[in-house]
Amino acid sequence: MSDIATLSRKTDFPGLITATGEPWHYLDTAATAQKPKPVIDAMARALGEDYATVHRGVYSRSAEMTLGYEAARRRVAAFVGAKSDSEIVFVRGATEAINLVAATWGAANIGEGDRIVLSTLEHHSNIVPWQMLTERTGAVIDVCPLTEDHCIDLDALAEMLTSRTKLVSLAHISNVLGSVLDVRRAAYLVHSVGAKLLLDGCQAAPRMALDMAAFDCDFYAFSAHKLYGPTGIGVLWAREEILRDMPPWQGGGAMIDKVAFDGTTYAPAPQRFEAGTPMITEAIALHAAIDYVAEQGVEQLLQHERALAGTLREELRSLNSVTLFGPEDSAGIVSFALQGVHPHDLGTILDEENVAIRAGHHCAQPLMEHLGVPATARASFGLYSDESDIAALMRGIERTQRIFG
Repeated sequence: MSDIATLSRKTDFPGLITATGEPWHYLDTAATAQKPKPVIDAMARALGEDYATVHRGVYSRSAEMTLGYEAARRRVAAFVGAKSDSEIVFVRGATEAINLVAATWGAANIGEGDRIVLSTLEHHSNIVPWQMLTERTGAVIDVCPLTEDHCIDLDALAEMLTSRTKLVSLAHISNVLGSVLDVRRAAYLVHSVGAKLLLDGCQAAPRMALDMAAFDCDFYAFSAHKLYGPTGIGVLWAREEILRDMPPWQGGGAMIDKVAFDGTTYAPAPQRFEAGTPMITEAIALHAAIDYVAEQGVEQLLQHERALAGTLREELRSLNSVTLFGPEDSAGIVSFALQGVHPHDLGTILDEENVAIRAGHHCAQPLMEHLGVPATARASFGLYSDESDIAALMRGIERTQRIFG
């Protein structure tokens, strides 16, 4: 167990205490993370005494809020290792980020007969936007298989890539299995045929250090709410030269240079992709969330959660009639099935024990089909998790086994 268990104080997270004052064992961080007090306080201030619009007002509070909003963009740029803050586009979440790329870069660069490569383990948000694009363009989706230990098979990917491949879009970390992609090798393979690489970083951003230069990808997307920040905001990083040539997606205020009825000119990136009043308070809170994670030691997060996942896998393996999915070195996510017990039933019983897990297909139905199950139970850890959460989960599972006998 890493030292982060003592660094990440559960008392920083008001949501980890029930209404009766008992601990709530929250094991659904892969869906959305609990929020620490500094994030809650930052958003409350932004909604209250600091609140004003940005970019438009000439009064002092608007100017101050604009500085705070753009400071958040710079903080995100530093967090992901961007070349400049002009590579950071604020969106509503990773889903919108992927849709934006599909609707702009994809529509301009992918045509009939071109190939888009996804993998078996992708989240629906990294499948459906590309299907919608192929319906409009006549492009074709190829599906990269998994290895025996449920990682994306990069050897198979190498065999699938051709000169007609224009985009490869893959999860950096699987939201179901916790398997981690070798992004450097993936980027090398993808670029060897002149294609672009998009990474869904929703599960990686809260768990590991990000470095766009080292990753060598072309697009990277993640959501703030999985990074201990608020809902309603996410990030699309893209190479500056790619963003510069991408057409706008949504039209309206803020994304323009000059509007006239005989023609409109657009603002440069990233403003070109941020139509309307932006997510002002959410950006301020995202800044606070990144600062909080940095204070905990971002390099330790993956080690901490991987250790907890390893401990849980050992505990589950000791029980009869438990099937484990995913690799042994899972990044803080453990999916499993309990023989004779539907995951929804398990989740309901665990809830009675103040234990929260996820039960279902986790927005990854093609992966469920590959695994041969309709659903799994999923326990996912955060920086606030510790072995007491595992102990509570195991007590609940043992109670479930007694009930279903």
